[in-house]
Amino acid sequence: METIGNIGEGALRLGIFAGVFAVMALLELLIPSRKLDHAKGARWFTNIAIGGIDSLIVRLMALFVIPLAAVSAALWAETQNWGLFNWTDWPQWIEITIAVIVLDLAIYGQHVASHKIPMLWALHQMHHSDVDFDVTTAIRFHPIEIALSMLWKIVVVLALGSAALAVVIFEVILNGCAMFNHSNIQLPKWLDGLLRLAIVTPDFHRVHHSVIHAETDSNYGFNLAIWDRLFGTYIAQPREGHQGMTIGLSTYQSKAPTGLVWSLKLPFTSPGASRPKTRKEPAKTPPQSRRIGK
Repeated sequence: METIGNIGEGALRLGIFAGVFAVMALLELLIPSRKLDHAKGARWFTNIAIGGIDSLIVRLMALFVIPLAAVSAALWAETQNWGLFNWTDWPQWIEITIAVIVLDLAIYGQHVASHKIPMLWALHQMHHSDVDFDVTTAIRFHPIEIALSMLWKIVVVLALGSAALAVVIFEVILNGCAMFNHSNIQLPKWLDGLLRLAIVTPDFHRVHHSVIHAETDSNYGFNLAIWDRLFGTYIAQPREGHQGMTIGLSTYQSKAPTGLVWSLKLPFTSPGASRPKTRKEPAKTPPQSRRIGK
């Protein structure tokens, strides 16, 4: 499935991504949740550049002799009659629903692993080193982590025999939800409470970006909120409150993470050093740096 209707799969996903990004960025201006600690210029350049590199890596993986992309894997599984759904005759909507749910669970599991396995944390810490929390944080993942994530998705897609359409739907939902729940927007409390019964909201996921270790080890979901409740990793609110909490990693409370080269080198210059070795918390969270307006 190289096209959906008359629209190329890549063009469709890029269009949806750009639209959601623009809406979230606008809402951040209209209904911001927190004042940012650092000016946007350098951060946004770095995070968007990293997102562009990640996208290029994924596209290059899709061009290999054996394509290393989830959609390509789904197409291959169909031609080879490989995977669960290619051995069944279930209605397409049931297969798509199951595929989206299972893939979301797989991403939750991958996220937990990226915090627990030192080699994976060395890569993932770049995401957490962001000193602010907004829509661009959603695309701040190290290119190697993105490549490994794609390989993991391929394993799940092949096991399921997912239709290419299901994979596209899942990735569009995942990217859209990640931009939503990383956005710096203030939802009414009643709306946040209602939404977080089903999906991850900005207040829900912001807890995960706290410098407090117990909070960093919570709220791993990117899309469905059920996994954190089901596996006991849910924390409703940050200890210091959303306005008082410190974002990022305690080791890197400076302008350094706003630099592109610094961010890309982090896994190799500090492989996991910023992760606490115990669950013991300091008496007080690190002081916040002087806030800079938008």
